[in-house]
Parts: sequence; structure tokens; C-alpha cells
Amino acid sequence: MEAVQFAAHGDRDVIEYGEFPNPTIERDEVLVDVKAASVNHLDVWTRRGLPGIDVEMPHIPGSDMAGVVSETGADVTRFDPGDHVALIAGVAGDTDEFTRKGDPTLAADYHLIGEHVRGVHSEYTAVPAANLVPVPDHVPWEIAGSTSLVFQTAWRMLIDRAELRTGEHVLIHGASGGVGHAAVQIASHAGATVSATASTERKLEHAADYGAEHLINYENTSFADEIYQITDGRGVDIVIDHVGEATYEGSLKSLRKGGRLITCGATTGPNPDANLNRIFWNQLQIIGSTMATPGQAEEVLDLVWDGTLKPHIRETLPMSDIAHAHELLENREGFGKVVVIPDSEY
Repeated sequence: MEAVQFAAHGDRDVIEYGEFPNPTIERDEVLVDVKAASVNHLDVWTRRGLPGIDVEMPHIPGSDMAGVVSETGADVTRFDPGDHVALIAGVAGDTDEFTRKGDPTLAADYHLIGEHVRGVHSEYTAVPAANLVPVPDHVPWEIAGSTSLVFQTAWRMLIDRAELRTGEHVLIHGASGGVGHAAVQIASHAGATVSATASTERKLEHAADYGAEHLINYENTSFADEIYQITDGRGVDIVIDHVGEATYEGSLKSLRKGGRLITCGATTGPNPDANLNRIFWNQLQIIGSTMATPGQAEEVLDLVWDGTLKPHIRETLPMSDIAHAHELLENREGFGKVVVIPDSEY
């Protein structure tokens, strides 16, 4: 088969699309004929190399895909050949205390397909049946293959970790990205007022189309000052921040007393000044969030399958053009998701 792969960490020139041994399945696994996948910033970071994570080389990236079940292992009962499925990338063993209590994302051995182990940017992939969800036949492959990672992440951040309530005001950074544009829709669907930040007016227009009411171009103004004006000095109830150092101080300033900052990443750096004075005096909560439980993922994906939530596809490319797909994400071009299709399907 052909697969996206790299044999060393580095810039985009290390990644290629070429021959790779066909996967074989274990008793609890499913062989999937991949029809569509999407590129996430996680794929870029994995290609560059993440501290403390050593992957088997050559590495196949990719944590999002959808396709058709081609073969099932002897112990698999949930799926049959011909079924349409999509990936939930988080993996944990079944003996950890947190997994037994229903939250595998807290398990000591929790890891991601595509980041810690080989991923799904290939013609075929073998994954545990527990990491697949059914996809209704009417859902287009580009939608099914580009939804899971970002929508489950945004859902857990807002609904589970932040405990978002109807009528609250949410500030969402990076509203043009995968997690950002998912969070805008989820917050709006839940009855929140949404303020969104982005770097261009065009991206903000897209955010408005998906439910953002207040639009802030952070290249032209201080988002914290804008939030102060929008909320008459009160601040927002929740900030969704995956940016890190560049936005952290302003995010704290944007919160009302008792507000919650939810973070799932730190693309501009992981070590901002803690600002403990503001945190304890204003009784703020700083809450981490990673991926979602299988139940949470299926809950939000059902809203995608029925059309309530809609991933925006900005570009669809053949997998052989994977370097350009990474370039689009690194250059922060456009709004929404970049989809890659195996060349044999394109």
C-alpha cells in the first residue's frame, strides 16, 4: 500500500507518500480501507518531533480518518466488512483505575494513534475496534474523516471540563482552526454568547457564520481590552485557549471573577508567567483538557452526522500532496480543516 511517512523528524521535506508494508490485524483489530483523512496541527508537531516522545521509524502520522471495514479480527463483534467507520484516536488499557471508572483520558498509559504510535494517513490501516465509531452511510467521507479529533476535543473542553451553561459568555481563541471552529459551533449550540478571535476579517466572517456574535481581530487590537468593552467590564465566564504563552495573560484578564480558562494546548509556548495573584484574588480556575472519552466523542459525532454541527472543509488534496497540506496549517492559511485522500481514491 501507499502511506504518508517520515524516517526522521524535521521540516516538510522529511515527509513523503510512498510504499509501505500492508498492515495485518490482531484479534481485537479492524482493517479499514481509508477513504478520507484530515491533517491536524498534531501531525505537524509529530513530524517536527515532540519532547519525550520517541516513535518507531518510519512513522505514519494521522489521527483522523474514515473508511470502510475491510476485515475484522476474530474477537471483533461490533463491526462487519462493508461498515462505514471513523477513528477515535485515544487509546488506553482496560486495567487502569481511571479507565475502569469511565475516563480513559486520565489513564497512565493513554496515548494517541498518529502521535505515539503509527497513524492512519495511508490506504489501509489496522486499529483496535474500540477506537472506531459507526458512520451513517449518508455522511460524506470528507466530513466523516475530518471531524473526530477536533470536535471531541472541543466538546470535552466546553461541556465536560468547563461545564458550560446556557447564557454564559465564552471567548474562543483561534476560531479559524480545527478546535476553534468546532468550539464556536458547540458553544453556540449550547446557548452561549460567543466571542471569537482570529487574525483576519475573512476568518472572523466564517466564525460569525458558525455562531460567533462578537468578532475580534487580534492583529489590530487587544482582545482583552475588547472583551472589557463588550462585557461592560465584567469579563467572560469561560476562555477556550489552545494558544499558550501569547494569549495566556490576556485570557486571564478577560475572565470574570470565578471564571474558567480551559486549555488543550500551547502552540506558542507552554510556560507563561503564572500570574498567581490574579488567579487567587479573582478565584479563577485553570483547567486542562485532553481529547474525550469514547462516550463524549460519540455524543458530539452524532450531532455532526445529523448535520447539527458542520466541520468546514477548506481544502481537499491527494495524500501525495501531504507536504502542501502541512504547509497550509503551518502558514495558518484559511478557515477549517484540510482533508487528504489516498491517491487511489482521489
